[in-house]
Amino acid sequence: MPSRIPRTLLAALATTALLCSGPVLAGPAAAAPVAGWDTDRAATAYAVNPAAVTASGSENAGTAPGLAFDGNGTTRWSSDFADDAWIRVDLGSVIRVDRVVLDWEAAYGKRYVLEVSRNGTDWTPFYTETAGTGGSVTAHTYPQEVTGRYVRLRGRERATPYGYSLWDFKVYGGEPAPASTTRTNLALNHPAYSNHYQHAGNSPAFVTDGGWPDNLKDDATRWSSDWNADRWVSVDLGAPSAVSSVDLYWEAAYAVDYQLQVSDDNRTWRTVYQPSAADVAARRANVKSPSEAVGLHDTITLPAPVTGRYVRMLGKERRSFHNPAPATAQFGYSLYEFQVWGTGGSASAAYPALPADQPGTYRTTFFDDFTGASLDRSKWRVVRTGTEMGPVNGESQAYVDSPDTIRTENGELILRAKYCKGCTRAGGGTYDFTSGRVDTHTHVDFTYGKVSARMKLPVGDGFWPAFWLLGSNVDDPSVSWPASGETDIMENIGYPDWTSTALHGPGYSADGNIGARQTYPGGGTADQWHTYAVEWTPTALRFSVDDRLVQETTRDKLESTRGQWVYDHDQYVILNLALGGAYPAGWNKVTTPYWGLPQSSVDRIAGGGVQAEIDWVRVEQKG
Repeated sequence: MPSRIPRTLLAALATTALLCSGPVLAGPAAAAPVAGWDTDRAATAYAVNPAAVTASGSENAGTAPGLAFDGNGTTRWSSDFADDAWIRVDLGSVIRVDRVVLDWEAAYGKRYVLEVSRNGTDWTPFYTETAGTGGSVTAHTYPQEVTGRYVRLRGRERATPYGYSLWDFKVYGGEPAPASTTRTNLALNHPAYSNHYQHAGNSPAFVTDGGWPDNLKDDATRWSSDWNADRWVSVDLGAPSAVSSVDLYWEAAYAVDYQLQVSDDNRTWRTVYQPSAADVAARRANVKSPSEAVGLHDTITLPAPVTGRYVRMLGKERRSFHNPAPATAQFGYSLYEFQVWGTGGSASAAYPALPADQPGTYRTTFFDDFTGASLDRSKWRVVRTGTEMGPVNGESQAYVDSPDTIRTENGELILRAKYCKGCTRAGGGTYDFTSGRVDTHTHVDFTYGKVSARMKLPVGDGFWPAFWLLGSNVDDPSVSWPASGETDIMENIGYPDWTSTALHGPGYSADGNIGARQTYPGGGTADQWHTYAVEWTPTALRFSVDDRLVQETTRDKLESTRGQWVYDHDQYVILNLALGGAYPAGWNKVTTPYWGLPQSSVDRIAGGGVQAEIDWVRVEQKG
């Protein structure tokens, strides 16, 4: 566990270009340790009062409820043998919970709920598990409002015939700073926000949790943005406040240049501080390798107090690191703690409620059954390598706009692969293969709905047809992929008996995606007609094949365990047939003659007839 906060870091940071716009705040008022930072509040409550822990029952006296809270990872609570068993802890005071850690013994919960309560009677769920696999589970609460005195695990279904069994049940968080008429850190345990963050373990919630490591280097609780310059993190003080100073405790990936801003409404911002040119130059010159670099403590003392409810750090330039080669590398911004000193504030500051599911019934808002003589370009955009996109994923094909690769026939859209050694120049490269890719971008971009298509796929190693959605802001350089979000409704890499689904976003992209494989029942195969679909709502994404659910990912589980939900803005539909590349190669291990594409598949493409067939595509929406 990281060490507690030192009373002052001035001496340790004398050589690291400490930034000050006024005198550095000294003494307890500026950098006093906060008791309980990053400690298990449930264990603390149990140590003070063993009666704080109660449960529906226990298997026996040797597996009593308190043994999940005693700080000993070799003792455990085991419930009575009932699906609806529960265990709860009274923390002794109302705190903002930032995460709960469950360390399961072999008898784990398959389905269960974590809940919070202020009075021990009225409970609010904040984490729902429907397919538990045991092990250690960390359920982060951001961006939900999870404030209470009591925390409970309530079982719904056991994974084994035995009871629920926990080695440890840990709760982390702290008391929100109340309104104050004397100068205090008004941001402590208050809601914090950012436009982007790296993953669930680096959410903005950690910049107000009250602590940082002495060395400003350890991987302690912190916010970390993705790798872009225009990223911000803000704090809600709960009420208009008089802000006199701010302390920023940076990890090694600090901002070289940034603006400190305040707002009354969380929309219109006023800049109240920015480092001088000399300060920026000194920070920019501090280039070290990631193993040598340490963070900074910035104390910004304002010439006079400024009034606002919200305070944010808006990054303008990231620090550079010396990668082993003679070049610079830049990560995101990384901030341990964001203190806002002043008077005012309110402990009632709360995260807003997350969007609920939409009312109403579905109606068709887009449909194409490809019965026209050619592709309807009022609905579809043809994507070309070197124009609308560059090469990706190590794939071997160039996408071209040609009836050889994209055409309609017999009421179907045909995406066909072609082979011609060295025949195609595109985007500065030479390609031996061409294929087709179409999308609805700029024609049909939409938020939420049921998206489905009836398709027949080619079978063969390295053939990679896909039906998917991509965030419409992917081409915005301040967003890009994976922050745009990607929803893979169907991918097949040439195997006859299975397809896959996946979600890609910050903290869960590429090989770390949130995905599932489905195997066709009853001997079905990919080269038969099947309907692939996703139902996309504000609270979940549910994937199906022939109306059979194959993956369900809820917003609360995604954000609690993986990263930011980036499925609340427009996406568009994509259909394509790729050849070889990272995904097929990861399975078939083929490296020659093309990555992921063996000679047998090349011969089939050269012989003609390798194609994906699409019968129809439909989008249904509520409203």
